Amino acid sequence: MPTNDSSRNTTNSTLQRGLMLLESIATAVHGVSAADLERQLDIPKPTLHRLLKQLEEQDLIVRDPEGRHLLPGDRLHQMAMGVLANESLKAPRRMLLKRLAEDVNETCNLTLLEGHEVLYYERVETNWPVRIQLPPGSRIPLHCTASGKLFLALMGANQRRQLLKHLPLEAYTPYTATDADELERRLENIAANELSTDNEEFIQGMVAIAVPIYDTAGRIQATLAIHAPRLRHTIDSLMEWAPLMRRIAGQLQETFQR
Repeated sequence: MPTNDSSRNTTNSTLQRGLMLLESIATAVHGVSAADLERQLDIPKPTLHRLLKQLEEQDLIVRDPEGRHLLPGDRLHQMAMGVLANESLKAPRRMLLKRLAEDVNETCNLTLLEGHEVLYYERVETNWPVRIQLPPGSRIPLHCTASGKLFLALMGANQRRQLLKHLPLEAYTPYTATDADELERRLENIAANELSTDNEEFIQGMVAIAVPIYDTAGRIQATLAIHAPRLRHTIDSLMEWAPLMRRIAGQLQETFQR
């Protein structure tokens, strides 16, 4: 049955408004309220609240524990992860990661923040017989890993407080920070340097270093990390690669924006 122009325009307008809402919520640094969206977007208030209700019912957005701010929902997050996992998009990132791994001759990783854990998104292994086995898809804790602490240090203060409030600071090794104040001091130093280390805090005998990969708004969206057995490297020797890692991170940032 033919569709007239007016119904087509209404459908397109509704779709566009829904996409505008999703984009605003997904890119907000600390969450956004319905009142904020009313001020930001040219959407009639009844329509805006109707669309928000529909998006919430579809698990594309959720409310924070206090019910005041809107955040990306699990379904939207899974869609984003699906895009990142697309093989045609992963190829340029893997090429850059492989180049770094060949230069340093150690295992290199790309990680993402997923909920209260770090997700290994991509990884290029070293050929050394002694290495740490953490394949892509592995999830590791935030508070005692180089990438995890970097995410914590560079996220918004409110988001970090909410995470740390519910995050068990489990001792994985004798060097893990299990005191919140001590962890905050470490995070302050990491934020100041935009560089994070793991000095046997997650796995005894393993050291790691991580640098951020930012989005166009200057927010951390991923990390680039190198880890190695303590038998081959110290934190100081890994730090020698920091300038190279920052250059590769800048190139990786471009691939995330395509």
